[in-house]
Amino acid sequence: MSDDWRKDRIGSALRGENPTVLRRLEAGFAVIGDVQFLPGYSVLLVDDAAVQRLSELPRGKRLAFLTDMDRLGEAVERACKRLDPGFRRVNLEILGNTDPFLHAHVWPRFEWEPTDLVGRPVWLYPRERWSDKRYALGPRHDVLREAIGEELDQLAS
Repeated sequence: MSDDWRKDRIGSALRGENPTVLRRLEAGFAVIGDVQFLPGYSVLLVDDAAVQRLSELPRGKRLAFLTDMDRLGEAVERACKRLDPGFRRVNLEILGNTDPFLHAHVWPRFEWEPTDLVGRPVWLYPRERWSDKRYALGPRHDVLREAIGEELDQLAS
């Protein structure tokens, strides 16, 4: 599969062509992040690429998006807690500074992070962490993907 899906993450998710999709949720898609220097990093993508801000959604859809964000956050928390004894917490963020569509970041945080970064925003990690191939999403993350997906399913029932 080519990387064309990266140019249209939401459209490719809607067409079933985005390989990072974990589950379809009520107001969007739970996807695992392209980089995994904090294993379990996930993103909630809104299901309409024209929506740039949370405030652009009608109240019901807005609440559904926030509920989906909560569900994905809890799924990442449960999966990471099960797979890594160094798991500390999950950080949830809606930023919107780079990508032009509404999305929420779900960052697991761990005790084993560098001491100068463990209590600080993820965005302060060195830029090379974001592009270093050893942190790129790949087959070695299949167990993590499956665990987050299972937790999403359990939380839906």
